[in-house]
Amino acid sequence: MSTQLVQRLLAFVERRSEAPAADFDGVEELIRAIRVDPPEAGVPLDTVLDLVMAAGEKGHDTTGPGWLAYIPGGGLVTAALADLVARVTNRFVTVWEAAPVMAEIEATAVRWLCGLFGYDESARGVLTTGGSLANFSAIVSARHSLLGEAFLDGVLYITSETHGSVAKAAALAGFPRASLRLVPTTPLLRMDAGALMALIEQDRRAGRRPCAIIASAGTTNTGAVDPIAELADIAEAERIWLHVDGAYGGFFQLTDRGRKLFAGIERADSITLDPHKGMFLPYGTGALLVRKGASLRAAHEVHGPYLQDLAPEADIPNFSDYSAELSRDARGLRVWLPIMLHGLGSFREALNEKLDLARYAYEALSRIPSLEVPWQPELSIVAFRVRAGEDQASDAATSDLLQRINATQRFVLSSTVVDGRFTIRIAVLSFRTHRDRIEELIDTIIRLAPS
Repeated sequence: MSTQLVQRLLAFVERRSEAPAADFDGVEELIRAIRVDPPEAGVPLDTVLDLVMAAGEKGHDTTGPGWLAYIPGGGLVTAALADLVARVTNRFVTVWEAAPVMAEIEATAVRWLCGLFGYDESARGVLTTGGSLANFSAIVSARHSLLGEAFLDGVLYITSETHGSVAKAAALAGFPRASLRLVPTTPLLRMDAGALMALIEQDRRAGRRPCAIIASAGTTNTGAVDPIAELADIAEAERIWLHVDGAYGGFFQLTDRGRKLFAGIERADSITLDPHKGMFLPYGTGALLVRKGASLRAAHEVHGPYLQDLAPEADIPNFSDYSAELSRDARGLRVWLPIMLHGLGSFREALNEKLDLARYAYEALSRIPSLEVPWQPELSIVAFRVRAGEDQASDAATSDLLQRINATQRFVLSSTVVDGRFTIRIAVLSFRTHRDRIEELIDTIIRLAPS
């Protein structure tokens, strides 16, 4: 049984370079085949695998080199091997005594991540399902640390470029929508530190309590990086929690260019990361790091008498005390094993390649007269649109260009709205995307763009 599955999976991986970047042919038929009553007797393995592998081929190919939409991941096979081990051994890791060594694997992986950002031994972190849950726990920690039980007069500072998961996290954490204060951005789409300071002073005069500044280490729209050092100065002087959402861009900290852009990030109270983006791991792998780990624990720790037989925290943390989750899979193995097998140098090399590819794409697109490429990429996202006079005409032409690019089935790009204008994004972050695919994309855009 396992041999049959492995052979099919290997064939799937080998097809990625030539597979369509998006394939919806036959989807309705496959959905009908899935949407049936449960069988009374088992179905033969070959029949089930045929159906499952066909399902895996349909939709957007988020594992392929042409997936340049939203924020790509990639899904390292070595991480999938780790997941197989974790699921077969099926250990409970959120209370360390239940599986001490597996829990230590996760604790070690978290310490490695903390070390990337200069956090010391007092820091703690948890692996989550993704950046959304990490941002939620960060906001809960900030609320608990600075506002206590009565927090409805608290204020959180974001920009129009802040990821939508932050607003959702604030709402789930109980903050009224009016608690989110929109800070203006600079022409480079970074949070304006001067405008932030003015808003903080205004809120204090009105009797409100500033709670958290949410900085972006790479926005989803354009990859813009907020001035983290300046924001850290303000947060420190004003005694406000500084959270850095590095879900997309955080792992560029491994590169020299990323470290320069993220100067001051070691002063952040908390950092969100998505290993399923910048470390190319399978979806469902996020992380939250908190500089003063006791703050994370104080906001999440709840005891139940049914756990009294298990040991309290010792040298290895009980992750259930730092997280919204108790029962979950052993996520640490899928972070630890790829780092052990490939080494951080391999990830650093791959991330440097993505920065280079984005720069190449930006320079090539800037030479096309009919295109406007407003922002130099700080990380690996390139945003562009069609020049066509009035904004409405430009939006229509840009939308049409996007549809024609994606219709080739060699690429999937996505769009957004920046400054009220329809904008196409190229997001380079799959470990399978290399120079040849980006050159092919540029050639395609030259061919399809208005003359």
